Amino acid sequence: MSFGLLKGKVVAITGCSTGIGRSIAIGAARNGANVVLHHVGESTASDIASVESECSKAGAKTVIVPGDIAEPATASAIVSAAVSSFSRIDVLISNAGICPFHTFLDLPHPLWKRVQDVNLNGAFYVVQAVANQMAKQENPKGGSIVAISSISALMGGGEQAHYTPTKAGLKSLMESCAIALGPMGIRCNSVLPGTIETNINKEDLSDPVKRADQIRRAPLGRLGLPEDLVGPALFFASDLSSYCTGASVLVDGGMAISLQ
Repeated sequence: MSFGLLKGKVVAITGCSTGIGRSIAIGAARNGANVVLHHVGESTASDIASVESECSKAGAKTVIVPGDIAEPATASAIVSAAVSSFSRIDVLISNAGICPFHTFLDLPHPLWKRVQDVNLNGAFYVVQAVANQMAKQENPKGGSIVAISSISALMGGGEQAHYTPTKAGLKSLMESCAIALGPMGIRCNSVLPGTIETNINKEDLSDPVKRADQIRRAPLGRLGLPEDLVGPALFFASDLSSYCTGASVLVDGGMAISLQ
């Protein structure tokens, strides 16, 4: 997918070493953006090098920022890298997140806290840091912030009670930020993926019964792929959505509307 939608823009993507973040980063590069590539650290260094290579092949300039997104210092580092390398930041894709499946009654408190810290607190830190930078910028003013939330923002999961509230929180964060940042020309929207095949759910989907049930529930008759998120994310990132803010779009193959 290459339409020049982000030509000349600087796009930062969190958690882009694999999965959805990887696909969006490469998609942004292929559409003319220069990209700030965040990843969690040493464990994903080889993966992020592969993403950087693909972005460079597309003609993008890149800068890599490692760090735990749950730490506010990582958000500051992302903004600093964008400004020092490209003098500005036009788009943030807040994608970093974790989803360790666990039964509710014996859910450890440290796991609850870690999921909140990564998925919601980390998103808040980076959105706030980027928004402060966007508010300072001229020519053009404003920018676009896109949060990768989830269908789980709208429904529960028996082994995801620590995860679903964070995704609902992300959607709500974008709605509140749309109001707070709209006067500065900063648009805030969210994308809600359904069941997308990534490393996060690889083990869960290895159960043939669970896998078949997920496919059955989707009217399109298949699971999603990371590439399915590129178009919706780039729509919100680009000027095609110049009058969209506080919006969300489901990318779930129709799963949320199915009663089957």
